[in-house]
Amino acid sequence: MTEEAGTTAEQPQAAPVRTGLLIDGKTVETEELLPVHDPAAPHRIVGYAAAASQEQARAAVAAADAAFPAWAAIPARRRAEIIADALTALDADAAAQTTALITGENGKIPFESQVELAVFVARARAALDLVDTLDLVKDLAGPPLTSRIHRLPMGVVTVIVPFNWPIAILGASLPHALLAGNTSVVKPPPTVPLAMVRMLELFAAGLPAGVLNVVTGSNEAVAPVISDPRVRKIVFTGSTAAGKHIMAAAARNLAAVTLELGGNDPAIVLDDAELDAEHLQRLAQGAFMTSGQVCMAVKRVYVHRSRYDELVEGLSSVLDAHRVGPGADPASTMGPLNSAAQRDTVTAMLTQAADSGAEIRELGTLDSAVAGSGGHFLRPALVLDPDPSLRIVTEEQFGPALPILPFDHVENVVELVNNDWSGLCSSVWSADAVRADTLAARLRTGTTWINHANAVACDDRAPFGGFRQSGIGREMGPDGLLAFTEAHTVTRPVG
Repeated sequence: MTEEAGTTAEQPQAAPVRTGLLIDGKTVETEELLPVHDPAAPHRIVGYAAAASQEQARAAVAAADAAFPAWAAIPARRRAEIIADALTALDADAAAQTTALITGENGKIPFESQVELAVFVARARAALDLVDTLDLVKDLAGPPLTSRIHRLPMGVVTVIVPFNWPIAILGASLPHALLAGNTSVVKPPPTVPLAMVRMLELFAAGLPAGVLNVVTGSNEAVAPVISDPRVRKIVFTGSTAAGKHIMAAAARNLAAVTLELGGNDPAIVLDDAELDAEHLQRLAQGAFMTSGQVCMAVKRVYVHRSRYDELVEGLSSVLDAHRVGPGADPASTMGPLNSAAQRDTVTAMLTQAADSGAEIRELGTLDSAVAGSGGHFLRPALVLDPDPSLRIVTEEQFGPALPILPFDHVENVVELVNNDWSGLCSSVWSADAVRADTLAARLRTGTTWINHANAVACDDRAPFGGFRQSGIGREMGPDGLLAFTEAHTVTRPVG
């Protein structure tokens, strides 16, 4: 790091913020607080989040349950108007404050932090555009019975989001749940709760009390937001292992679940792929956005052997321009990982690959002063032609390490992708639109992009979710909205 950049990283920070719980329209303080650390400088405390008790978590569920009948009784179009008005509180001032907090607690660069709130608002508005979907009534007429099928809200919905893009991910479910007539309890991630709590306080101020509640705390303390029988649906985004735990807990009360879980998302680069500067940048961004900590990021690349060397050299050139450092440093293009544990997981995968004989290319710049700061930094790395059985290939890295594997026959790759444990996203890279479409249609993943990948290419009007152990159900789009309703059938005899 240059002397100037080093000074920037060590400038005096704003005083730590403190957030409470949001229950029944009121901010509730707690005696116990949870410190939130800066991943670029773990000794630095960004703020303190309230540590809820089980009693307070139950109170949040009770508030949502009490608010449900009145909220559900409001016509859907009027609910949409109320939500739209509430969104106006998330203005430029709110965005600036949110950006600074996200960078401090998450570690990502300011541009990505700025996008967080914008994505939440955009997804909320996309949900509101679907309001007429709730009014669709299906009639089944004819003797001996006539039936009318319409949609009713479910009740209390708990939404649990991960650390990487928490506010944006919340936008894939919370607005849809509220628009459908449900009330909610949101559990922010423990390592990055501050910006979300502050943002939701502003948003909830425009909603009736109890419609939106927020609790932070340990998993044990907030367990009632999952286990309380008044919770009728749980939406969870996170790892596959944690998703199985959530599903087991939901089964005790037969609560519905939507689970958006891990993905080992492949990119398939065909022999006719365009590998110019634009497409190489798209692929690099698709894999290394937020230091690789994105569920829908490219996690492995299969490239036709005839284009292998070209792709490796092209990606190496793009990644070598990155500067790894604190998100608050304007010179940084890639921040730290959010936790030491995740950094160590990726490091262990890279070590195993190196020990097996695979070439590891660590690229970009990580100044020695930054590397020695204690932050959770890793340079972007390419793992060249590794053994397919290695963890770097078979598991989701969730970090800045990308295996590149050459192939000779695409049929073998299709078989690998369609029989993998994961099935969240995939991408096909080809200059031939028909060829790309044909291959994409054969891939059993929730989303397949063509010549692009990751969140920058995500169409928020379309459903999103995974196959196999990448999840259950879909968020966003008409499917995501109706997933927060129950079909209700009214039948009468004819004549």
